[in-house]
Amino acid sequence: MDSLMRFFPVLLHNLDRLRCYLMRPLTVGVRLILVRDAKFLLVKHTYQPYWYLPGGGVKKDETLEQSARREAQEEVGGRLSTLRLLGVYSNFYEYKSDHVVVFVCEDFEIEACKSGEIEAVAFFSFADLPENISSGSRRRLAEYVSEPSATHVGRW
Repeated sequence: MDSLMRFFPVLLHNLDRLRCYLMRPLTVGVRLILVRDAKFLLVKHTYQPYWYLPGGGVKKDETLEQSARREAQEEVGGRLSTLRLLGVYSNFYEYKSDHVVVFVCEDFEIEACKSGEIEAVAFFSFADLPENISSGSRRRLAEYVSEPSATHVGRW
C-alpha cells in the first residue's frame, strides 16, 4: 500500500509533464525564501528527487500574495508575516512558459503539516545546502545571500 501511495504522485507528475509537452501552457507560480537564523527552509516533494523552495502554482482569481500564503500553509503549515519581492523569473524548461515570482519572508511560524505532496521539510544554512537542491532554488538563494535587498528579473 505504501509503494502504491508513492506511485500516484509520480504518475501524476509525469502526466502533467506530458500535458505540458502537448499544450505548451503559460503558467504563473510563486516560490518562498523563508529565512530564520541565517537558515533557509526547503521542501522535498514525494514525486521529485530534489529539494526546493516552498511554493507552487497561482490559482485562478488568486493574487500572488494569496498564492504565496496558501502554498506556505499547504506545504509547511506556515503563517507568514510581511512578504518582500526578491524577483520575477521566466522558465522555459519542460515545454512550459512558466513565470515565477519569488518572495522573501523573515518573520513566520510553521507547524507540523501532513501533506501527501511533501516528503521532508528542513532548514539549511547556505554553506550546507543539500547536494540535490534544484539549480533554480540554489540560484535564488545565492542572489539573496549576495544582495539581500536587491530585486531581480531574469531566467529561472
